[in-house]
Amino acid sequence: MTLDVAFPRPDIAVITLNRPDKLNALSYELVEGLHATLDDIAANNDCRVVVLTGAGRGFCSGLDLSAPNPPEAAGGTEFPRSGMRWQERIANLTVKLHRLRQPVIAAVNGPAYGGGFALAAASDIRLASESARFCTQFIKLGIGGCDIGVSYTLPRIIGAGPAFDMILTARTVDAAEALRLGLVSRVCANVVDDALEIAETLCGYGKFGLESTKQVLWANLDAGCLETALQVENRSQILASSGGGVAEFSEAFRRRPR
Repeated sequence: MTLDVAFPRPDIAVITLNRPDKLNALSYELVEGLHATLDDIAANNDCRVVVLTGAGRGFCSGLDLSAPNPPEAAGGTEFPRSGMRWQERIANLTVKLHRLRQPVIAAVNGPAYGGGFALAAASDIRLASESARFCTQFIKLGIGGCDIGVSYTLPRIIGAGPAFDMILTARTVDAAEALRLGLVSRVCANVVDDALEIAETLCGYGKFGLESTKQVLWANLDAGCLETALQVENRSQILASSGGGVAEFSEAFRRRPR
């Protein structure tokens, strides 16, 4: 089993990359398992938040270099077509995380290198353990430094200057620096427990409101101007208010302890 899925409660899924002997490197089986799991969660109307983490002492060390071009991924084609299919299959994991209705919390419990770094960067919230380490790594492997979405996600998280530094130099960033850069929002002693606590908080909010907030945040990262961003926000707010839950939440807010 290269991947475990647990539901500590019906509305929270915990996905654990489970190849601890390989620091959860991305094998063909793990990539396919993660695709299938994300597809299942996308169709699960009870699940509202996802926590993504790794087994053992690592989050994910990136592509499994012992099998960089698995024949199963080739679909009967020869290189370079086979390589492109495998490349696209891995890269599309970041698209699925991006498009998932549920917010994804990356509980980075150790090294997140290469493709593992890309999965964390494609998540909506990132928490780090004190042992977490981040590195793009791709350029060290004799290929370009921009891979699996990092040239899109990383500048939007930490800004162009620091992102160029990390991607071009492929230097390792520890948890403390990741917090300073804004790559993670918290450094935690018990990163999965803290991720679950955040997940429980999110599950206390309105269902449509939570989904639409993720969608609007990502959409407005690419908004061309303030007016465009406001139009997306305005429509989302009116749609959210049509579900009948606003009065209930407003009353609960009014009655909260002061």
